[in-house]
Amino acid sequence: MLVQRLGTPGDFDPLLSRVRGARVVMIGEATHGSHDYYRLREQLTRRLVAEQGVDFVAVEGDWPACDRVHRSVVGAPGGAPDPRTALGCFTRWPTWMWANAEVDRFCRWLRAWNLQRPEGERTGFHGLDVYSLGESMQAIFDYLGEEDPAAMEAAQDAYRCFEPYGGRVEEYGAASRFVSARCEEEVVRLLARTRAHVLSDGPEAFAAWQNAEVVAGAERYYRAMVHGGPDSWNVRDIHMADTLDRLLDRYGPGARGIVWAHNTHIGDARATDMAGDGMVNIGQLARERWGRDAVALIGLGGYRGTVIAAPHWGSPAEVMTVPPAREGSVEHRLHELLPERAVLVFGGADQPAWFTGVADHRAIGVVYDPAAERWGNYVPTRLADRYDAFVWCDDSTALHPLPAVTTVGELETYPSGL
Repeated sequence: MLVQRLGTPGDFDPLLSRVRGARVVMIGEATHGSHDYYRLREQLTRRLVAEQGVDFVAVEGDWPACDRVHRSVVGAPGGAPDPRTALGCFTRWPTWMWANAEVDRFCRWLRAWNLQRPEGERTGFHGLDVYSLGESMQAIFDYLGEEDPAAMEAAQDAYRCFEPYGGRVEEYGAASRFVSARCEEEVVRLLARTRAHVLSDGPEAFAAWQNAEVVAGAERYYRAMVHGGPDSWNVRDIHMADTLDRLLDRYGPGARGIVWAHNTHIGDARATDMAGDGMVNIGQLARERWGRDAVALIGLGGYRGTVIAAPHWGSPAEVMTVPPAREGSVEHRLHELLPERAVLVFGGADQPAWFTGVADHRAIGVVYDPAAERWGNYVPTRLADRYDAFVWCDDSTALHPLPAVTTVGELETYPSGL
């Protein structure tokens, strides 16, 4: 095991050497609302893009909203010349996950980097998530209306099936307990029509296909949510893993991608109690599909600080205090052993036994109650099995959201807010 103090981006050198051969590098976060995690992740990502030729960054965000950011950062026709304008399209709560000053800073850098390079060598920015059923349906209508009017019938059938539920797609999930209410057949027809375009068309056709995959994934997701338990989590993470696979195929042989998501998604679920609950995640799925040597999983965590989160699902975000990690946890041990900031690269025979044993590891979602830390917010984890490396930030500060108006809500995710 290697431990490196972090002071400047150059101190990531040992970690960059470790991930050099990986086709997919996943970089996590212990919360969705800490400035320091986003900043450290940005510094590492910049170096991966500039020094190792990464082809795209894929985030735990909606495809249509991220596609507007993508068009801006690659300088595509019609793309916003200012990435902040594109980030304003994140209107689904919690908007602060991606519409924040830290992501804006990275996207401005990425656009400047890309515009110095040929179009075919520019680094993209994409969304992996499954929530955007309504917006993805509209995007499909817009595309088929221009490119394949004959296929509009399939899109209209799918739209009519969901139409009675309006914007409350969770009501579709509840109604789908009755076979007559299900929209599976209509969605499959829509998916087949849009998939056919990808074989011979360009990025617009690929985006339409991905939007159709989102509609299909969302249909499964909302049906699964009705029953509770791990099924809806698995539908979502399998959809994100499948989207990652499609992006790697789309960018071509030898393509490399970076994933930004919560630790609970990128850290291998088999090294936690998630596996016992029947849950999988994108970190586990990527290792299984691409092989462990082709995937690098990097967690981020800290001991105390402040965070942007909400006390209840859908409520306004607040700056909250994150108390010192509880005794015996991963974070408490690292606080005692490490400097303010450091990176651990796992491997070899010299790592302490407790890195491969089970210890509680903190996870904070978009919904957070600091008082609940006495009994919640920790995932039993074998740290060196869950991640290939871990970036440590002893004291973290809150994220800086951009001004935004939330227009669309979602049902609370399982587990809460991750």
